[in-house]
Amino acid sequence: MRTTTLGSNGPEVSVIGLGCMGMTASYDMAAPRDDATSIAVIHQALDLGMTLIDTADAYGPNTNEELVGKALSGSRRERAVLATKVGLLMDVVGPSYGPGTSAPGPGRNGRPEYIRTSIDGSLTRLGTDHVDLYQLHRVDPQVPIEDTWGAMAQTVAAGKARYIGLSEVSVDEIQRAQAVHPVTSVQSEFSLWTRDVLPEVLPYCRAQGIALLPFSPLGRGFLAGRFSSFDDLPQEDFRRELPRFQQDALRVNLAIVGRLREIADRAGATPAQVALAWVLAQGEYVVPIPGTKTPKYLIDNAGAADVGLSAEALAELDALPQPQGTRY
Repeated sequence: MRTTTLGSNGPEVSVIGLGCMGMTASYDMAAPRDDATSIAVIHQALDLGMTLIDTADAYGPNTNEELVGKALSGSRRERAVLATKVGLLMDVVGPSYGPGTSAPGPGRNGRPEYIRTSIDGSLTRLGTDHVDLYQLHRVDPQVPIEDTWGAMAQTVAAGKARYIGLSEVSVDEIQRAQAVHPVTSVQSEFSLWTRDVLPEVLPYCRAQGIALLPFSPLGRGFLAGRFSSFDDLPQEDFRRELPRFQQDALRVNLAIVGRLREIADRAGATPAQVALAWVLAQGEYVVPIPGTKTPKYLIDNAGAADVGLSAEALAELDALPQPQGTRY
């Protein structure tokens, strides 16, 4: 696996990482958890050279960090660049789900005292004395970001985190945080069908040498061609609530996957690999973290690092239409 650095001043990481959320949360929750397979996938990711392993205290909550901690026990911890997050409360209803939305969703807590105590809980669950990247999962609108970020910086000063990052933020919020302590990374949803970061956030990160960590770079599995109808979604699955997966929108959005499949066939790759390769082509410090708990999908994702896209193919992908339906 090729490597890059986590921004201009961060640690060396694989160009593609592994998001672990789906191993214990959100997707296909009616199916029994298969921790043994999930742990094997994390081990296989390390063996493939995928060193960036991403989790969060909100996933479960807490169970995902416990699982990742088991997977990285012993010498494997030294092989991983371990990232986790704080500040999103999945078991508390808050005023909004994501930037630009007003639907009820997870609560947020950016109070300094909460940040300082939460890192200790994460370290215990992860079985380590430090994380390599500690990220603010969402900005708390009730707390000045300068106060929250100051507490995040204290985790670095205490040796509990090596670097700190943000998630789902505006350029203004990044700048305000930077005035307190360097921002190593910004995590945002970014894919062929979610391009919100392209106008402002990505150019700013490029100029500042900040890494961008795209989550859901495969459109929550849709761009991999896994779903052809709403009924393909498992019964207890977060995606059943999302506008883009409703049947009328999904029927329109399948045309995007059809065009992606045509481009992938010409490139001798899978649709998932081409979708990831497009994300990788957006910059040196753009490090997607596709999630999976399935070995065959992990191998497919890893192969995207070796897919070269022609200028013509990139232009075709750039020109793909936006999907029908909002993110949340």
